[in-house]
Amino acid sequence: MAMKVTVQTRKLIKPSISTPLNLRYYKIGFIDELAPKMNVSLVLFFRASTNFNQNSIVELEKSFGKTLSILYPLAGRYMKDLHMIDCNDQGAEFIQAKVNMTIHEIIDQKMNLKLVNELIPLKVSACDEVTDPTLAAQVTTFQCGGVALGISIAHRIADASTACTFLNQWAALCRRDTSFEFYGLGFSSSKFFPARGLPCMDFISKPINDHLYVTKKLSFNESEISNLKAMVMRNRKYCSAVSKVQVVSALIWKALICVDYATHGHLRDSRLSQPVNLREKTESPIPKNACGNLWGFKLTSWRASNMSLEFEELVYLLTDSIKKTIKDYSKVRHDSKDGQTVVLNSYPLSKNNSDNANVILLSSWCKFPFYESDFGFGKPICLSLESIPVKKFVYLVDDAEGGGVEAYVYLGVDEVPYFEQDVNIKAFAA
Repeated sequence: MAMKVTVQTRKLIKPSISTPLNLRYYKIGFIDELAPKMNVSLVLFFRASTNFNQNSIVELEKSFGKTLSILYPLAGRYMKDLHMIDCNDQGAEFIQAKVNMTIHEIIDQKMNLKLVNELIPLKVSACDEVTDPTLAAQVTTFQCGGVALGISIAHRIADASTACTFLNQWAALCRRDTSFEFYGLGFSSSKFFPARGLPCMDFISKPINDHLYVTKKLSFNESEISNLKAMVMRNRKYCSAVSKVQVVSALIWKALICVDYATHGHLRDSRLSQPVNLREKTESPIPKNACGNLWGFKLTSWRASNMSLEFEELVYLLTDSIKKTIKDYSKVRHDSKDGQTVVLNSYPLSKNNSDNANVILLSSWCKFPFYESDFGFGKPICLSLESIPVKKFVYLVDDAEGGGVEAYVYLGVDEVPYFEQDVNIKAFAA
């Protein structure tokens, strides 16, 4: 049976309290300027609950407006010529829909991400125009009583951490949790890193044909990650523990280097470019709930001419790179020109590409507490990202249990057979 999503209502929700005139215009920061032209989107899945009924939709909508009063730029519109948000309370989009499937037909191990896309309110590129909502949410009910809650936030003013902060704030207001208090500074990226009139990065290009791109979802459970860590620790070069993100990143990086070899006929140098969350890492502190784009980059290089293409060696490169990056960022004072330059200079290195190098972007959302988003009808049982038309792009997220990792690997159609036959991918990933 073909999946059919029926939209029942679509409306713009304004902040429950009007935004004061002195906050009408929000100037974005230079990291916001550099962020790619795309929406940050995800879907949370909730099993059927007796606590979810038609009144739950009313509460979701009401608390949505209350959250917009706190994070008011999300109800505004981006003015790209001025690099600012017009916080005019035009509203964020709120969609109620139903689907002719059960939740488990979607979230099994062979999840079809193109079906998941139907549960996301905005297309990945529907952003940055004055007609585009800065935020949209879609609540979709399944035949079994399960619920999918999808959100899309313009990357121009928000990163994954901001999306998580928004969801947890919205959830607390929806379940009327008076013990939850918002400690963040709201949108404050321009306070830390003022605008410079910079162009955005082209990570998301407009493809000629969407069918030329495939998204593969991989699951690494806690047991397999322990096995990967044990492989690394058997090498005497390692005297300290490695993280699950490092071992999974290294495994996927190695596979993508091999895919590149298969498609080009020779080994090329490879660079793994990874966003680094700056919250709680800089000398002059940035609170963990501060909203906006607050990330720099770290770049790890592998040279085909003189480096071993071993899994353990790639883990070592990543470990060494993150230690150096954290040390560099720990000296950053965002209130100094030198500190801002350290962050800014990490971007051109990551954007730079050439025919002589295989550049891969890997973004980890691990440790962001998406699974704590309890709207009053239970915590999510699954999180999913969308399928987007890009390649050489990887997202990592925690699994529902917390000890494993789910990876979304974006490939060209011609790369898929080589990736699927990689020995380590077959051995460790589901």
